[in-house]
Order: sequence, then C-alpha cells, then structure tokens
Amino acid sequence: MIYVSPLSGVEEAIRQYGPSHLVSLLDPDSMIGTPEGIAAEKHLRLGVNDIASPVDTLTAPGEAHVAELISFVRGWDQTSPMLVHCWAGISRSTAAAFITLCVLNEAHPEEALARFVRQRGAHAYPNRLMVRHADDLLRRKGRMVEAVEAMGPAKTAWEGVTFSLPARPEL
Repeated sequence: MIYVSPLSGVEEAIRQYGPSHLVSLLDPDSMIGTPEGIAAEKHLRLGVNDIASPVDTLTAPGEAHVAELISFVRGWDQTSPMLVHCWAGISRSTAAAFITLCVLNEAHPEEALARFVRQRGAHAYPNRLMVRHADDLLRRKGRMVEAVEAMGPAKTAWEGVTFSLPARPEL
C-alpha cells in the first residue's frame, strides 16, 4: 500500500499504517529528519520546491531527483507500506505516488493510473515538472504528462487529507 499525506499527517500515518519506507518531498530549508520508526536508509529525502518551472532562488524538481525516486521505488520490497508526503499533500507527493504506480504497473495505461490517483485523492494535483521528468526517464513518450493533464482540476484545498493507493491496483 502507498499512503500519501501532508507533512502534518506524517507522524499519525507512521503510527497508524506502519510504513517501512518514507519519501519526503519538501523545500530544502524545511526538510525533516528521519522520524522514529523509519530506518534512515529507507527514508528518501528530496529537497525540492513545489514549482513546475525553474525559478532562480528555488530548487526545481530535477531529473536527478526523479531518478532517485524511481530507484527508491524499485528497491521497495512492498512487504510493508510506503508513505509519501510533501508540505500540503497535494502536488509533489501525488506526483511521486503517480510515478510510483507507473513504475510498479508498467502494463496499466497511464491515464487509468492518473484517474485512480484522483479517485482516491480528490485534491491530487501532481507536480507537472516531476511527471515530465519521470515520463522521459521511463520512456513513456508523453503518456504520463497527458494523463495528468487529462485529470482536470483538483478539488481546491489548502492541505490534502491522507489517502491510500494499492501498489498494484486492479483497474
């Protein structure tokens, strides 16, 4: 199972769901240490701002960041849940969750996986730059980008709520 949460929900999600793996996507100045209950080597910390195009003073999600995420996902044995979070649980974390589903479910159409993310989290609005890098790295020929664009507008929220995604959904 993959859980997606805002930063404010991380401690409760760890307590409630017992994830073995944690992905933190926060701006470099707000990055957290590894929470109790998570092994340091199973905590991927990506210091990126939530931007979809480069801004001089901010750290845009780069191809190297997304490659780290893909490698981390491929190293997850799926015997225990993975928790993915960003500041609000809306953009970077839902992009990481969508990318994770695409890595683990190569046979599923990207659009079906994106729709599934939206069904489970109405507020999900995946970071387009992260998705674009993943699309290139996974050689999806634009299908991941098209899939998130086809999601349409998300439910407006200042902060998302924690939601779950089966790692291998039956779509």
